[in-house]
Amino acid sequence: MTGLPDRVAVIGGGRMGVGIAHAFAALGATVTVSETGDLGAARKRLTDSLSRAAERGKLVDPLDVVAGRVAFVASVAELPGDTRLLVEAVPEDPGLKRRVLADAERVVPDDAVIATNTSSLSPTELGAALRNPSRFLGMHFFNPVPASELVEIVRAETTSDALVRDVAGWVELLGKTPVVVRDSPGFATSRLGVLLGLEAIRMLEEGVADAESIDRAMELGYKHPMGPLRSTDLVGLDIRLAVADYLHGTLGERFAPPQLLRDKVARGELGRKSGRGFYDWS
Repeated sequence: MTGLPDRVAVIGGGRMGVGIAHAFAALGATVTVSETGDLGAARKRLTDSLSRAAERGKLVDPLDVVAGRVAFVASVAELPGDTRLLVEAVPEDPGLKRRVLADAERVVPDDAVIATNTSSLSPTELGAALRNPSRFLGMHFFNPVPASELVEIVRAETTSDALVRDVAGWVELLGKTPVVVRDSPGFATSRLGVLLGLEAIRMLEEGVADAESIDRAMELGYKHPMGPLRSTDLVGLDIRLAVADYLHGTLGERFAPPQLLRDKVARGELGRKSGRGFYDWS
């Protein structure tokens, strides 16, 4: 299989799903996004994302041309029957992911590649919902998808070698770097990123320093492009808590979420998307 897939489907019209649609559409693919919630909000996210890229000179084709390559539908059943690649990007709920993946498999062709954008859940376990799990793997994109340079390719126990090679080639065509990891809790990136973020939250909770000082220490001292608390705000505190809870259950006490994180999520302080997290984004 060569060349970027010409027809791509994405399940989930949130920030990640729209970002994945943007990345493929910008390079000429026809993309269909399935979103069961507010389709208008999903369309606006895409328009805003493409507009920012156009302002920065990151789109080869005119904005309206790229936007015209993306369609939105209200259910998985409406996804095109000639889809070559389907990427699931719904919330980190294993039951929900298994349901939408099983539904999607009934719609897309038998030779279509099916991927999950999960940041921590086991693709092997998710793939058990499919009739043919050999065509399934993890494609873990990073936020913001259009600008990020990495895609973590997660090989499930049933994933074929040929599929890993094909998907790695597609990632390179997107202008990103593929890193292949085997299926294990948190993979490489979430396992390390969450652990650093949780410790930074504990330091804030204990009064070691304020959020900006902790972040600047990592940015200047260790050359991190963004500190762990600001990064948590961008990821979403609710998402970081969900991943931490999963890793706590699978890898042990070192991933136990601090009470400060639980309290902020309970108050609706979810980071940039809510206007407040460890920083004020209003």
